Amino acid sequence: MAEPILQKIAMTQRTDEAARASAPLIQTEKLSLFYGQAKALKEIDITIPEKLVTAFIGPSGCGKSTFLRCFNRMNDLIDSVRIEGSVKIGGHDIYARDVDVIELRKRVGMVFQKSNPFPKSIYDNIAYGLKLHGIKAKSELDGIIEQSLKGAALWEEVKDRLQSSALGLSGGQQQRLCIARAIAIKPEIILMDEPASALDPIATARIEELILELKKDFTIVIVTHNMQQAARISDYTAFFYLGSLIEFGSTTKIFTNPKQRQTEDYVTGRFG
Repeated sequence: MAEPILQKIAMTQRTDEAARASAPLIQTEKLSLFYGQAKALKEIDITIPEKLVTAFIGPSGCGKSTFLRCFNRMNDLIDSVRIEGSVKIGGHDIYARDVDVIELRKRVGMVFQKSNPFPKSIYDNIAYGLKLHGIKAKSELDGIIEQSLKGAALWEEVKDRLQSSALGLSGGQQQRLCIARAIAIKPEIILMDEPASALDPIATARIEELILELKKDFTIVIVTHNMQQAARISDYTAFFYLGSLIEFGSTTKIFTNPKQRQTEDYVTGRFG
């Protein structure tokens, strides 16, 4: 196995025992997704625990991001998509007919690969979503916005320019603003689709530190192409290949003692 990854795993504070003690929050059973006739996800069964970081790894086009978007029904926005099987959050089927998708997306926040701040002030970027959810009083908005920016490790950098355009922030700051915007409405789950792939190493390290802090309060599921990143920050890792879940387990086991040969070949760089 690749020595740097093993060293990074050894440096983390997590333990397999702590990971096993966490309760399941997201469960899929025989989940398949079709784009028209093409089957992009193939009968995936997985149970993701709460208040831990779960990473999805695998080659480009293997279904990681598509699977991630099943958890907040973002795939509903794509024509010709069809779902079979079930996705349950907290024991409730999120594809049931009576599910309010807006409420679901409030409960399951998302941070995208490319930071996407609104062309508004830093303050209004966070206030926008809060106002949509009925929070209007300025004193309440002020408190939540400050708390959210502190939670995203951004408050000290922007507290004196909250009325400045968010587009004037650096790339790493913009991504942390998007995280602040996501946590402001107090979701249970935060989905992150390669949140650091466009950032430099210093900004990436800030995002990774932030993720480790956020898991105290949120369940985090992250898609990453960076295996070292998965090893550094995740408690569990799922390896996908050609739309199938090949292996899922504690990050330590996936990187040091995988059960499947395909997983070992991928994490050691023999393919992918």
